[in-house]
Amino acid sequence: MDKVLELREKRAKVWDQAKKFLDEKSGENGILSPEDTATYEKMEAEVVALGKEVERLERQSVLDLELSKATTNAIRNTPENKNDPEKQGRASREYDRAFWNAMRRQTTESARNTLKIGEDSEGGYLAPDEFGRTLIEALEEENLMRSIAKIIKTSSGDRKIPVVASKGTASWVDEEGPIPESDDSFGIMSIGAYKLATMIKVSEELLQDSVFNLGTYIAKEFARRIGQREEEAFITGDGNGKPTGLFGSAELGHTTTAATLKFDDLMDLFYSLKSPYRKKATFITNDATIKEIRKLKDGNGQYLWQPSVRAGEPDTILNRPVKTSSHVPIIEAASKPIAFGDTSYYWIADRQGRSFQRLNELYAATGQVGFKATQRVDGKLILPEAVKVLQMKA
Repeated sequence: MDKVLELREKRAKVWDQAKKFLDEKSGENGILSPEDTATYEKMEAEVVALGKEVERLERQSVLDLELSKATTNAIRNTPENKNDPEKQGRASREYDRAFWNAMRRQTTESARNTLKIGEDSEGGYLAPDEFGRTLIEALEEENLMRSIAKIIKTSSGDRKIPVVASKGTASWVDEEGPIPESDDSFGIMSIGAYKLATMIKVSEELLQDSVFNLGTYIAKEFARRIGQREEEAFITGDGNGKPTGLFGSAELGHTTTAATLKFDDLMDLFYSLKSPYRKKATFITNDATIKEIRKLKDGNGQYLWQPSVRAGEPDTILNRPVKTSSHVPIIEAASKPIAFGDTSYYWIADRQGRSFQRLNELYAATGQVGFKATQRVDGKLILPEAVKVLQMKA
């Protein structure tokens, strides 16, 4: 962690040097010469690279901590521990063992009977509960929206969520006068489930190798492929066969008056969001847009973007956290390159568990075995006023 702190401090120092250089070399119109632009961009690239290295080391630290945990329980004097009952269903060790044996094609009649509780309608099996949690954690690491949105689980059918459409008010009344009725009105938001799938191929030699950890490999590949598609849909999805994205359903907060981004545009976006939502609000944008924001100053000459110098704290804009995703639109005419709001009002609904099916014949000619992985998920902004977007001038 000392290394992480050292890199954070170095990153802040490089950024201070970049800001000083930008102030000294900017002309009256605020434009750098081609030579100075190249120098500044080199300094900025170092800031970005140091930030990515800090994130990598922090993820490594979390993983090291997880792997250092004890893998077995200490021997007790009492062989039966009533406070730790045997898990049942898809959480049982028997199901977990039968599931992975089936994936490796080492099935018996007893194993098939065990797996019946996790049979999927499409021919596969639902993943064991413990493995499901591993996948969720992996997806959160691969997926920005899963790390900042609210995640719920649904069993079947659409999830109906009551949302307050309008709120009642109080009124001044005369002594002993009638009190007017003023009730809240409610609307219904429905969250369903869209199917997301991928095919994974593994050589027969690897499957026969007892050292090869099939579960870890599938979790990593599934997270990478599914996480990428999920994040794209959660951010810009149109709701047609996929979730409805945050940027498409959030309310318009501000439209710029020029083709470039100005300080006033961010301030107008900031204050377009109601105060209760601003307390937990996050900026979501693209790395290319951050590059432009780094050059903006407030009325006191202070730069808006500030790098984090403390572990666990993100970079900030106007003292609010900022997150980036490559799926957020870039700055161009009529695009929406920035969202600002309380993302806990974006709900992600996971349907049941992830389903896996071994495909024996599809790739047999090439000495490979296919694994089909599917999940059902939906995402929707439950309260549009909780998130505002900035739109560029058309």
